[in-house]
Amino acid sequence: MAKDKIAYVCDNCGQESPKWIGKCPGCGQWNTFKEIRISSDTGSMAARNAAQTLKARTGKNQPMKLKDITASDDRRIDMHDGELNRVLGGGLVAGSIVLLGGEPGIGKSTLTLQTIMKLGDRRILYVSGEESAHQLKMRAERIGQAAGLQQNDNLLILCETSLEAIFAHIKEVNPEMVVIDSIQTMETEDVDSSPGSMSQIRECASALLRFAKSSGVPVIMIGHITKEGSLAGPKILEHIVDTVIQFEGDQHYVYRILRATKNRFGSTSELGIYEMGQTGLREVSNPSELLLTQDHEGLSGIAISSAIEGLRPFMLETQALVSTAAYGTPQRSATGFDQRRLNMLLAVLEKRVGFKLIQKDVFINIAGGLRVTDLAMDLSIIAAVLSSNVDTPIEAGWCLAGEVGLSGEVRPVARIEQRISEAQKLGFTDIIIPKYNMKGLNTSKYTIRLHPVRKVEEALRLLFG
Repeated sequence: MAKDKIAYVCDNCGQESPKWIGKCPGCGQWNTFKEIRISSDTGSMAARNAAQTLKARTGKNQPMKLKDITASDDRRIDMHDGELNRVLGGGLVAGSIVLLGGEPGIGKSTLTLQTIMKLGDRRILYVSGEESAHQLKMRAERIGQAAGLQQNDNLLILCETSLEAIFAHIKEVNPEMVVIDSIQTMETEDVDSSPGSMSQIRECASALLRFAKSSGVPVIMIGHITKEGSLAGPKILEHIVDTVIQFEGDQHYVYRILRATKNRFGSTSELGIYEMGQTGLREVSNPSELLLTQDHEGLSGIAISSAIEGLRPFMLETQALVSTAAYGTPQRSATGFDQRRLNMLLAVLEKRVGFKLIQKDVFINIAGGLRVTDLAMDLSIIAAVLSSNVDTPIEAGWCLAGEVGLSGEVRPVARIEQRISEAQKLGFTDIIIPKYNMKGLNTSKYTIRLHPVRKVEEALRLLFG
């Protein structure tokens, strides 16, 4: 047996070093190097042996000229879930490895189970290291009864944590897709440490990657996250996978956001929206109607923004509360919005428009528990803050879209046609947009009234007179 080797890996960026060092030369962080033990390659051998039984699908690997490789080689698997297909870039690519992370209890296992239950024509091996077969059966029955799904004879459940045993079962059942729930519970004989340690996660993920690439069988791994919100384990775990998907949301809200932070086969700007119910997750095809309060007429501090995430436009309700500071130092708090950008917008509102907010508490909330980074929300943030400050509601039927600069100018935003069309479809009568976006815009096809503005003062004058 080969002698065990000792290596040190940075927990933040994945940098390797033969000896321990205090400061990582890759990311500059201190005290992030952890010791891992690399022993004999039994897990890698198990992965290669399992992949050899499925080698007939892809054939023997041979060097190829770049010009001879066709882009159509990436076969997509339809997941029968519009939101998941959108985030993946059109479906799951054969031979890819996907990492799904999220808070405990957010619905990662529920999303994965209800998705693979729809793939009745594919043999799928679901490996669970956290739940028993009886628990999975009860969840599957609850989801299946709600969605009207029949029992999938091709869905195989395996409760196992040993990687070598998992590859032995893969070799026997010959699956077309493998799900690992979760990677932190897996262990291999290669490493002499407990499951969930950096070395175990690293070796198990590497073995699964070799299996997926050599056999063409896609692998979906579910991962835990730390209290800081990042994926648990070494950073190399995110480097080696093809797609990293984050399942976000607050357990106190019904909405869940699915977004890709890394995707080798598609865009990372797409997001999917789900609604959590008693019987599982439901796709939200039109989030605009669900994210808007049904009746906010007469309420101050509310402005509607036409935002875009990825390729999807939707209307968001921005809520603001401005009150006199009760404890001396004013508070600035934002939920679902960048607090540093909020401070910048408040400075613009005070310096360029003349509203004194230095002794006021300002609270911002994006309704529905969403977190949006679209800069076109700047104008609605300022309008909601001013509406709450003067306690004057914004007239119903008005929405806004525009980025605000430091000089108080309203800067143009991307894809203005989609924003206007979404507002018109939902029954809005007026929309305030940057004046620069009017160039080349065909206004004859819109029934909604367009109000182009150059400065923040013009937009506030339109809203409040």
